[in-house]
Amino acid sequence: MASTVVVVGGGYGGIAVARALDDIAEVTLVEPKETFVHVVAQLRAATDPAWTDKIFIRYDGLLTRGRVLRDMAADVRPGRVDLASGTRLDADYVVLATGSTGAFPHRLDTGRQRLRETHEALRAASGVLLLGAGATGLEFAGEIAAAWPGKPVTVVDPAPELLGGRFTAELRTEVARQLDGLGVRVLLGAKLDTLPDTPAGTVRPFAATTADGETISADLWFACYGTTVPSGHLGAALSAVRRPDGRLPVTEHLRVAGHDRVFAVGDANDTPELKTARAAGHQGEVAAANIRALIEGGPLTTYEPFPDGVILTLGPSGGAGWVPELGFLDATATTRFKGTFRLADFRKLLGA
Repeated sequence: MASTVVVVGGGYGGIAVARALDDIAEVTLVEPKETFVHVVAQLRAATDPAWTDKIFIRYDGLLTRGRVLRDMAADVRPGRVDLASGTRLDADYVVLATGSTGAFPHRLDTGRQRLRETHEALRAASGVLLLGAGATGLEFAGEIAAAWPGKPVTVVDPAPELLGGRFTAELRTEVARQLDGLGVRVLLGAKLDTLPDTPAGTVRPFAATTADGETISADLWFACYGTTVPSGHLGAALSAVRRPDGRLPVTEHLRVAGHDRVFAVGDANDTPELKTARAAGHQGEVAAANIRALIEGGPLTTYEPFPDGVILTLGPSGGAGWVPELGFLDATATTRFKGTFRLADFRKLLGA
């Protein structure tokens, strides 16, 4: 009888695991959403309606032998996953790929509806304030400014340098130059006294004041920082090893510490690297390879965390990046590598 594998979460790591083991195990992927959401492209989809439907890809073609259950995990323990519907899934191997949660623009909570609402708000707004000059804030600023030239966009961050001072000065300088060319105003080393009194994502005039007394007037704002790692679904055995931030400690083989048949990938684990879609997908591949090795017999694969790297799109024809294997990427190279957000690759992976 084939081994059973339950994968909890259908994001980048989860689909990689499920697809890779479909030929050897009875795979069940548990995911509450109806479709895979290609979140890497969601900021483009919020500013360009032509992308709205593209980033939602049905799970129908992902598995040939296995199945996808549209449900939520309520209690995950070694050897068993209980679902919110009351269904119990027994499993020889469990993979936690539950990702992280947060408000848009970090995460897409209500799918197409959120994208349409955000596009209409951006179109109607006379000025936009973005809090946070990390990758999300900078990419969102670039997308907005490229879609609506001349619309005032201000980015505020308490850090003294873009991207928290990470990566090379060449990259930070080029990002700043392109944003300036798009008309985006970036205030670094600045912090608001209080958040605007209007809800994030809602068009309503407000004035926000920084700690040094500067007033910013706009009528739409977003918090481009802050995500949490859900862990309420973890049973007692896994909760016992959970870290305070909700992540699970894993071995070099991506097995949860103390649990040889439970794996965690992506945002769910504590690997020391930037949490990116690329890293999650690669972790899924390594976890799947190790489960295959445990089933068939053979050596386990050690996961090597990616060195820090980033590729930022700043509108359809702009952007910059730095990755260890390639070095600095200008706007042309960035557009070549990330301009389509690898949409075709993920459609192929999901059998679309």
